[in-house]
Amino acid sequence: MKINEIDTDYETVKVDKIGIIDSVTGAVLLKDEKVEFVMSGFSSEVANIISNLVDGKRDDPPTIYRLVEQICEENEIFLVKVKIYESGGIFRANLYFTGKKDMVFRNFRASDAIALATYYNIPILVRKSMLKDIEKTQTDKN
Repeated sequence: MKINEIDTDYETVKVDKIGIIDSVTGAVLLKDEKVEFVMSGFSSEVANIISNLVDGKRDDPPTIYRLVEQICEENEIFLVKVKIYESGGIFRANLYFTGKKDMVFRNFRASDAIALATYYNIPILVRKSMLKDIEKTQTDKN
């Protein structure tokens, strides 16, 4: 499958809410108008980074994001999307780059991928099998 092809096994979502569970653990709610996905168990530091990026605070991004940016500039490539999936009970992500050359970097931490997607304002895709229907979720709460 080429990078620009639509993968029907994935749904595009956006960061809706970000929070801190305790001093070391963060959580994020990703959703669109029909489905949602909650991910927790990653560092509160990354949660704070995502929260700042969502709030438009991009003045001092973490060094690793500047590193990705510099590598992209030097190689004339762009990060264009991330795909979140589950592997062995752990959330992972593939990073998709295009430009001079198309590249896919596989099996990275999903929380960092979400932060990068937020930083670059690119699509976050989540495997459909991991998503919950919002209408069903609302019905279950009643």
